[in-house]
Amino acid sequence: MITEIAQIEVRPGSEEEFEKAVTEALPLFLAADGCDGVDLHRGVEQPSRYRLMVRWETVEHHTVTFRESEGFARWRALAGPYFAAPPQVEHVYSVLAP
Repeated sequence: MITEIAQIEVRPGSEEEFEKAVTEALPLFLAADGCDGVDLHRGVEQPSRYRLMVRWETVEHHTVTFRESEGFARWRALAGPYFAAPPQVEHVYSVLAP
């Protein structure tokens, strides 16, 4: 399992609209091949900074399958207008299991 972590800076004052856009886009992620769940975290000290965390079976499920899909295009159409800058994306995997 791979976790995509996208750090997203939104335009100050657009946080509520961005959160609504992500809520609307949630089914697009969950319907994507290889997606195993989504979490959205908002910064306390920097409330215009979010971390979108998406669990994928493989990196390719995100970087190829999802990014080439209509779901990705729709996600960007919904959330993109609120971005203050392009998201910074990385992929991680767990090295510590309970």
